[in-house]
Amino acid sequence: MGRTGAWESGVRMRIGVDLGGTKIAAIALGEAGEVLARRRRASPRGDYGGTVAAVAELVAGLERDLGRPGSVGIGIPGAVSPASGLVKNANSTWLIGRPFDRDLSAALNRPVRVDNDANCFALSEAIDGAAAGAGVVFGIILGTGVGGGIVVGGRTILGRNAIAGEWGHNPLPWPSDEERPGAPCYCGRFGCIETFLSGPGLARDHAAAGGKSVAAEEIAVRAAEGDAAAEAALRRYEDRLARALASVINLLDPDAVVLGGGLSNLARLYEAVPEKLSAFVFSDRVDTPILAPKHGDSSGVRGAAWLWPPEEAAASADGADQP
Repeated sequence: MGRTGAWESGVRMRIGVDLGGTKIAAIALGEAGEVLARRRRASPRGDYGGTVAAVAELVAGLERDLGRPGSVGIGIPGAVSPASGLVKNANSTWLIGRPFDRDLSAALNRPVRVDNDANCFALSEAIDGAAAGAGVVFGIILGTGVGGGIVVGGRTILGRNAIAGEWGHNPLPWPSDEERPGAPCYCGRFGCIETFLSGPGLARDHAAAGGKSVAAEEIAVRAAEGDAAAEAALRRYEDRLARALASVINLLDPDAVVLGGGLSNLARLYEAVPEKLSAFVFSDRVDTPILAPKHGDSSGVRGAAWLWPPEEAAASADGADQP
């Protein structure tokens, strides 16, 4: 469609897609970030062609629902390699080694933007979330895995190797003898931050210290009920999170840190972790706010939509066929 189409006559629209291992969520946002429509479906696990088709169908469905085209951004659990143009480091392994952004662009007949899902989370919270207005934001995911994203001036920082913010695969800082060498990580190393701070990492630590083998969510419940082993596991977790964040603050010194993922629902983290930072941050005082996400589980898909700044989003949608 040309410049006289829906973008000039109606609400400017961004479409975001969050491609997860079990589900794909899509959202359409209006010019001010208001939600216009949502769709979701199960991920075609192990089926690359089916995944491209599923994302294209979700986008087409939103555009049919709303009667206008939109720019399209996609968050994936991995990254597109600047060297090869192919997906790398993806938990959804059927994407690895594939030109996902190019194939999806061809399927939708327009340019698309693909970024890491943690970057999308950070962008959402920096644009109109908990860290709105902050210049430098570090957004982290504490869930099945541990990821991170950096936003400066309202734009994600990709990095030369497309790994900016990947703190989860650094070693845990200032480890005690009991923490060495650490559990094996799927990346091939030992003692990565992810092995300590992910949900499975917390559960493993709790069980190894004599607690029952239960999920991270149950550990939090047991601690609140006065279970000593669960309380001790959470205290170790808080100390490790403070050390891991201190290393990021020492390097990046962000204006705000926003926690995401399932473990970000632990309210006690927002009081306990800031109190521990000063022991590790190289400063006379630490004023870095540690914030809960405003948009919760919707931050990833919202951030994918925000991958297109306003002046570029309209040009992207101009290339789309009318629904």
